[in-house]
Amino acid sequence: MLQYLNCLRLLTAASLAGILLAGCAPDPLSPTVAVPRAANTVSDEARALLPDPNPEYVPASYKSKSVGTYYSRMQDQLLTSGKLRQDLGRDIPLTVDQLTKDFVEIALKNEYIHGGSGRMHKSRDSVLRRWEKPVRVFTVFGASVPPAERKRMMASVTSYTNRLARVTGHDIRMTSRENANYYVMFMGEDDRMPFGESLKRAIPEIDTAAMNVFKYTPRNQLCVAVTFRDQNGSPRFAKALAMIRAEHPQLLKMSCLHEEMAQALGLPNDSPTARPSIFNDDEEFALLTRHDELLLRILYDRRLQPGMTKAQAVPIVRQIAAELLG
Repeated sequence: MLQYLNCLRLLTAASLAGILLAGCAPDPLSPTVAVPRAANTVSDEARALLPDPNPEYVPASYKSKSVGTYYSRMQDQLLTSGKLRQDLGRDIPLTVDQLTKDFVEIALKNEYIHGGSGRMHKSRDSVLRRWEKPVRVFTVFGASVPPAERKRMMASVTSYTNRLARVTGHDIRMTSRENANYYVMFMGEDDRMPFGESLKRAIPEIDTAAMNVFKYTPRNQLCVAVTFRDQNGSPRFAKALAMIRAEHPQLLKMSCLHEEMAQALGLPNDSPTARPSIFNDDEEFALLTRHDELLLRILYDRRLQPGMTKAQAVPIVRQIAAELLG
């Protein structure tokens, strides 16, 4: 979504990690996607050194407040133009052919950047990727996030996590810091730099370039998610983290949450023909739609397996789509 921001989707077939950038401005960024190690276990000693996920509140700086004003104006402009719908899109008809095509474009392809050049290439075929192990979600807040907002976003993450579990049928639930493999972080301008210094303790396999995406996030980037595979070349995810700007007004914040958490389950791309969908750069929908729920149900249907190619998956996807649409 958010063509207004011309988002880059970065997930390479050969890399161990995928960086998903939601909401980039017309001048594209050129971060690397290479993370040289697969996800691994964090020791108890390292976990004890992790930053407080619910630190004492420190009021936001003038810089952070200025960024918040910028995003509030952005949201107002999108709403004024009739964008960021919050319904499920039930008024828009779906067909088996369209749902199958959208699944292929969103789940079975990669948009990628060539080396360090920053040049965007067209999508190329990939394999089906998803979580096989349970997903355990944990929220982390920067010090600049007010206590009332922490409570509100904690409830939102919990509710959305439960919804994703119902839709996919996969074991997805909230957890403690000690058992987390998916970190959802709400960070302001004042928070990311100090937290970035500790990020490697929670995600020891993250490389410097990926870590810098969090620490030095430019204003034209709304949110970011990174996924890690369970081993070299594996189509199975083992760990993920998402960073959502604390300065966002509520709808943009929820839009980032819905898109990043769903993408990190195995729907990394956008399609200009997907409708009604948040996986579309036309900005029409802000929140997960009926169409998107169906994509997730297809992705986690046990008839599909991680590593399936397009040729292997499409006949099964079409059959599942026909069943779902009745």
